[in-house]
Amino acid sequence: MRAHCPLPIVLASASPRRRQILSDAGYRFEVRDPGDAENTLTSATTPENLAIAKARLKAQTVAQDMRDGAPTLVIGADTLVAIRNEIIGKPQNRLDAERILARLSGTRHRVITGLCLWLAPQNPRSEQVAETSWLVMHPLSKEDIAAYVASGESDGKAGAYSVQESGDRFVERIEGSFLNVVGFPLERFEQVLPLALQRWGMYCKDIHAVSRKPSGKRGGRST
Repeated sequence: MRAHCPLPIVLASASPRRRQILSDAGYRFEVRDPGDAENTLTSATTPENLAIAKARLKAQTVAQDMRDGAPTLVIGADTLVAIRNEIIGKPQNRLDAERILARLSGTRHRVITGLCLWLAPQNPRSEQVAETSWLVMHPLSKEDIAAYVASGESDGKAGAYSVQESGDRFVERIEGSFLNVVGFPLERFEQVLPLALQRWGMYCKDIHAVSRKPSGKRGGRST
């Protein structure tokens, strides 16, 4: 049985996929859009560090507007794709999406999500991690790419594809967390969360539970 730790949660993300993953897992949370401040970050020593920096900036942007009130957990996340150390984010337009998919065609590449847990508002503290999955993509024809991009599914997606929609037909296999590829590594979040709470001096009896809905009302986890 999962214990209850009464800490409000704010998801600093405009992503419907991240909202769905947390909601399906049974979490209660508020959503606040951090805007596009993370777009000012374009480089880092590694793709993992860049994903973490972007996630941290999203959480910080939302947290800085929370000047009073009860302690609240703010969650920031950012997903990118990398081939070796070449970072591939979201396409700027559909022509860029075609270029990105042609670059990823037939490759084994990393999908990296940076995750930041930020305690707000007073005495802010945070924990950051990056989760990496590997994805092997089938070779794609020009026709496949053009049709997929024209469908609109590539819009706003890291790597210009979406594995939970029709883009899954391009995937030969995923090594690691599927939910990480979708955009939120729930398994890693539930590992890091209790450790962060302990470091922050907050009580949480069960390592898997924070602000969850009653177990009888939980939705099915995304797969």
